Amino acid sequence: MIETHISALAQALERIGDETPRLTAWGRHLAGVLTSGGRILACGNGGSAAEAQHLTAELVGRFKDERMPLSAISLHADTSALTAIANDYGIDEMFARGVRAHGRPGDVLIALSTSGTSPNVLASVKAAHEMAMTSWALTGPAPNPLAAMCDDAICVEAGTTATVQEIHLLCVHALCIALDDELGVSRG
Repeated sequence: MIETHISALAQALERIGDETPRLTAWGRHLAGVLTSGGRILACGNGGSAAEAQHLTAELVGRFKDERMPLSAISLHADTSALTAIANDYGIDEMFARGVRAHGRPGDVLIALSTSGTSPNVLASVKAAHEMAMTSWALTGPAPNPLAAMCDDAICVEAGTTATVQEIHLLCVHALCIALDDELGVSRG
């Protein structure tokens, strides 16, 4: 079983290399947004929430080398607000309401979903469009509704949720590298 998982991961890893230009472009775009006072919002459920929070932690803190803190918010991380919103408005609105509260025109929403069908993540993208934000997705295999809804998407062709999530982490780190390179952060 372990060998099968590692083999599937290796195959997915080979395919994701084609996304390097897209991740580089995303990093360039984010550098412009973040250095001009904009922010990144990120959301996902379960493991995708963990990946979203990992991304925002790398941006507010640092990825590898010292740099200025960057404005990045994981929409699921404030559990009091999240549970109140889910209770009062329903789970489909739990991220969308945060987008409307924190998002501004020109900001970026990064939506993560291994299935690409999570109603609350789809609602967040709809809210981002209403706010004139850019929306990007990290999803599992295409086609899926999330990839179709977003301004751009990286769709991981893999057979299991675990493999998709592992490749999403690679994409998160690659995006941080691209962003730091664009910002001129030295690599020690």
